[in-house]
Amino acid sequence: MLNRIFGFLGWIGSILVFAAVLAWLVSPDQESLRRTLALAGLACIVLYGAGHWRGVRRSFERRQTRYGALAGTSILLVVAIVAALNYVLARQNQRWDLTAGGQYSLSDQTRQVLDTLAAPVRILVFAREPDFPRFQDRLEGYAYQSSRVTIDYIDADRQPMLARQYDVQTYGTIVFEYEDRVERVDSDAEQDLTNALIKVVEGSQQTVYFLEGHGEKTHTDADRDGYSTVSAALALDNFEVDSLVLAQAGAVPDDATVVVAAGPETDLLPGEIDALGAYLDRGGKLLLLLDPPVTGDEPAPEGLLGLVRAWGIEVGADVVVDASGVGQLFGADASVPVAANYPFHPITERFNLLTAYPLARSVSAASGRPDGRLPQSFIETGPQSWQEADIDSLVTGQVELDEESGDRPGPVAIGMAVSAPAPAVAGDGTEEAGGEDGAGTPADAPDGAADPDGGDDPAPPETRLAVIGDSDFASNAVVGIQGNRDMFLNTVNWLAQQENLISIRAREPEDRRLTLTAGAQRRIFWLSVLLLPAAILGVGVYTWMSRR
Repeated sequence: MLNRIFGFLGWIGSILVFAAVLAWLVSPDQESLRRTLALAGLACIVLYGAGHWRGVRRSFERRQTRYGALAGTSILLVVAIVAALNYVLARQNQRWDLTAGGQYSLSDQTRQVLDTLAAPVRILVFAREPDFPRFQDRLEGYAYQSSRVTIDYIDADRQPMLARQYDVQTYGTIVFEYEDRVERVDSDAEQDLTNALIKVVEGSQQTVYFLEGHGEKTHTDADRDGYSTVSAALALDNFEVDSLVLAQAGAVPDDATVVVAAGPETDLLPGEIDALGAYLDRGGKLLLLLDPPVTGDEPAPEGLLGLVRAWGIEVGADVVVDASGVGQLFGADASVPVAANYPFHPITERFNLLTAYPLARSVSAASGRPDGRLPQSFIETGPQSWQEADIDSLVTGQVELDEESGDRPGPVAIGMAVSAPAPAVAGDGTEEAGGEDGAGTPADAPDGAADPDGGDDPAPPETRLAVIGDSDFASNAVVGIQGNRDMFLNTVNWLAQQENLISIRAREPEDRRLTLTAGAQRRIFWLSVLLLPAAILGVGVYTWMSRR
């Protein structure tokens, strides 16, 4: 009778253990029930073994039982190792992107923004539940990069009140919530997601003005020489882009974050030069893209050259020639210098892409520059380039380095930048004395100017100026070359003091589809349908005959 009871305990214990495993698969949240079933089942199995201890001992004396016990122990050991690894990896999360083009890896810009978050960001995805995996592939990378990012997937049909609260109108809307600000986006492309993240973090949009009226390249022009491509890219970096005719406005608007002069063909009027000078004096940010002269006797834009010279930068009256042959990779000749290595500067930090500059001029530090204005080069051509002083010789194509005629060997700087505290200027445009060093506080100084009494107010605004000896590198026809677009955007973001956006931006996924001609498709068809089956049949027949 007792043996029969112990026999039932074995069956009951096995059923309870099986029920515990089933509960773990069906209801993972029922931990207490799962633990109770497992403990009760193990207790019954132990009691069964205790009641049949003689039979258990005799079974272990057989060779097959020992082998079976060894195999079972090995299986349990493997399961324990797998469980331990799963436990460790669940708490030490690591992602690998094994795609050829890094399709699921975040760009440098996105990682830079996520690493500099000062407060938590909540991302809400409003979609149908079956569509959640489509968004997870991209958004989980954001949460993996920063612990400040949390993601909630919300079925808009099951929670309509929450969708109405966030003003969600369509399925697939992604909401970024940062502090008390909200930004929405209807795309899961990385550049659109990061743009929305930048907008919600920055809070306010900054403005870039493109000068017009002197033959400059315009931001609305979609032709080869236009800037519509980089204008759209600036919008993705949370910039509002507008035009500025200084001759009509009389002064740079107060909301100007950065002013860009993209390849003016004529010099600015004296009043316009004065307006730009006043803008720089009060902490303005200016980007000058100055193309080289077309001929040797072309008049120089003395107004613009004098403006940048006052900030320590000298623009050369020459053309940079690159004899390295790298430009041939882009279908260009020696008149298109290429930069591959960049001097240390925040604009080019971690920048490792080639940039090309069709018809560029040299830019260098001016002699006798004012104190505190120390320009730095951030774009330099290779050692096989030089400054060609005889511009007219480029027309004949007979160009060679001749130092006796004024040519200077490379590397040649074609991009310089300078930053310095904004000069203290009084309301009437004259410098106001302020202490022994002559520094003063402007009468119309913007918020954040230094307190002359030495208080704890923020430092005076900082003036930033960048000069590049070419404007074609950012045009629609050339901006797609390697790092040209990122170089332009990084320069603007450095001027705008948005160093967290200085990086390499997301690229479109590479199209790896194989395009076949009609003849190639026909050959593949006959190869797969006729030749391969015939070859296999022939091998089979040959093997059969050999065995006969």
